[in-house]
Amino acid sequence: MPFAKSTKPPLDYPGLLDHAVRSLASRMKSERDLRHRLSLRAEPGEDGHQDIEKVVAKLKELGYLSDERFAADFSRLRRDNEKHGQRRVQQGLMQKGIPQPIAKEALGAAYEDVDEVALARDYIARKRMKPPAGDRDQKQKETAKAMRRLIAAGFTTKTIWKVLRDWGSELEEVDLIDDAG
Repeated sequence: MPFAKSTKPPLDYPGLLDHAVRSLASRMKSERDLRHRLSLRAEPGEDGHQDIEKVVAKLKELGYLSDERFAADFSRLRRDNEKHGQRRVQQGLMQKGIPQPIAKEALGAAYEDVDEVALARDYIARKRMKPPAGDRDQKQKETAKAMRRLIAAGFTTKTIWKVLRDWGSELEEVDLIDDAG
């Protein structure tokens, strides 16, 4: 027997505004995420769409909703707490629906004075990654695993190679093009 969805009655403008404020109080959201959340509770049709537009406009007027502030906070928190590289944070902002110019500005401000190699080392320490050990084949496998994890964390290949060389990994010399831009 499949679970039945709880059917909550659609909300009008005051209900949507209250729902939006409670939603933003629990966790910051981008405008796109909030619009989606409100669309799930709004009346179907044009009336619901107009109510959502009015709620978003009111929240922007009150200063409760700002993609610029969301992008800046998101970037700062991912850099400081998660130790993610700039590419990973950029991908997260795009998934949240932040426009590219806003994301680029927030990333530029958040990663302006950051030493990416030091950030990668902090990420390694946070994730308790160990330097490759064992025989040659085992070291190659562990080095490849570390490289995949660092790429997924958003670091450039240039940074990853510096960190892996500091670990003493035997890496073949390869001409790298830093495609950070």
